[in-house]
Amino acid sequence: MTEETCAACDCRIEAEAIKVTVGGRTVEVCCDECARVLGEAYAPTSSSAGHESVGNEPIEAIRT
Repeated sequence: MTEETCAACDCRIEAEAIKVTVGGRTVEVCCDECARVLGEAYAPTSSSAGHESVGNEPIEAIRT
């Protein structure tokens, strides 16, 4: 069994992982807070549409 760790905080993912897509790449995080932090880390400094995105790609969080 492979142990999975959070892409944001590197903690072990024990419960349901949250998949976050950033710039076309999907990673797993351990909680909503880490999903938000990861999204903010990759968000542009300004967004004309008011949505978080990387270039033209939106940041998505999907519960699995």
